[in-house]
Amino acid sequence: MKVSLLYGRRKLSVDLPEERVGGILEKREMPYLDDPWSALMRSLKNPIASPPLEEISKGRKNACIVISDNTRPVPNELLLKGILEILKKNVPRIKILIANGLHKELNEDQIKELVGEDIFENFEILNHNALKNEELAYIGDTPRGIPIYINKNYIESDLRILTGLVEPHFMAGYSGGRKSICPGISGYETVKFFHSPMLLESPKADNCVVEGNPLHEEATYIARKVGVDFIVNVAIDSEKRVSGIFAGDLEKAWYEAVKYVSKYSEVPLSEKYDIVLTTNGGYPLDRNYYQTVKGLVAGARALKKGGILIIAAECIDGLGSEYFKKSLQILKEIGDYDRYIDYISKPENFLVDQWEVEELVKVLKVASKIFMFSDGLNREDWKYTFTERIENVEKGVEKALEIVGERAKILVIPEGPYIIPRIEGGE
Repeated sequence: MKVSLLYGRRKLSVDLPEERVGGILEKREMPYLDDPWSALMRSLKNPIASPPLEEISKGRKNACIVISDNTRPVPNELLLKGILEILKKNVPRIKILIANGLHKELNEDQIKELVGEDIFENFEILNHNALKNEELAYIGDTPRGIPIYINKNYIESDLRILTGLVEPHFMAGYSGGRKSICPGISGYETVKFFHSPMLLESPKADNCVVEGNPLHEEATYIARKVGVDFIVNVAIDSEKRVSGIFAGDLEKAWYEAVKYVSKYSEVPLSEKYDIVLTTNGGYPLDRNYYQTVKGLVAGARALKKGGILIIAAECIDGLGSEYFKKSLQILKEIGDYDRYIDYISKPENFLVDQWEVEELVKVLKVASKIFMFSDGLNREDWKYTFTERIENVEKGVEKALEIVGERAKILVIPEGPYIIPRIEGGE
């Protein structure tokens, strides 16, 4: 049987033995908006639990609009055009701040692609850099003791707007909302603790879990503390088309988005499988191996202990940052998953991007093997993926069946981390 997998900017057609496929996990078809522009303007004029954006903007001297970087398929140009059309009537100075978190800064060409030529030429657009202390303001500490450092451009603005995408997030439950602040425009010292084992080793730090999730709680506390006047978050379908727009109050608008997205993204599953074939959702999420860990984490939820995970992810930008590569090297050198967690739990050993390796360790504790198909990784990169390279997906499936046995059943997740298996009756 033929199945189509999201891979890079295209779809990968894969031929699988029909008798071995136990299920194809697909989310309910999410409707998309025929006229997203009109829907956006309605949302800005009739927001959730908030006065209209135009009313909020009156009398403000300067505004900061926070947008996601290029690792998220957010329709930034659309959202910015709508917001800017309203703000420029009332606000004399407007800055657009890219929420890079600890990702590297975008260059001019990348920014143009992110926001469009017209906005690039006519508005001040800034990269957040978590390592530039002179650009950060200290706001205080969270109840858990996390120091709060936030980009000064945001703090010094008297109108603060967040934009973003709401989708399942493998640590914080769902993306969007408060995550634009933390880790989006937070400083290194804040993210260091936010992405530490202190929070990540909680079983609640997981896809689609909000209540009791320590990352959600910390990010929400920080966002409240620094202040957010208005958010504009979207939901998108599998073709990256806008499905819903949720504007207004930081928490109430975001929760409405979560309720909407959860109906489509969380899919019940009656049992776990011997073999799970998944993806990282195509471009831009599968642009590197760092992001691909998200697809591995989501797929592992449906995998029997000792089963085999197969993933297709293009990784056109390679592994990711040098920090991520260094963390992978450290895991390889230590050679023991529990000892690695002990090692990174010590603050003096903290390294940027170690949290993604920590999440990978969770997968490696479940899967006996991970087979990976990718065109973008070089020979050096493969040494540190903790996966086995396959020449195509079919070969990976064939090898997995040989290992697990002819009676093994395969679960296919074509959209990767955009679909979250929920095992009925608990895990």
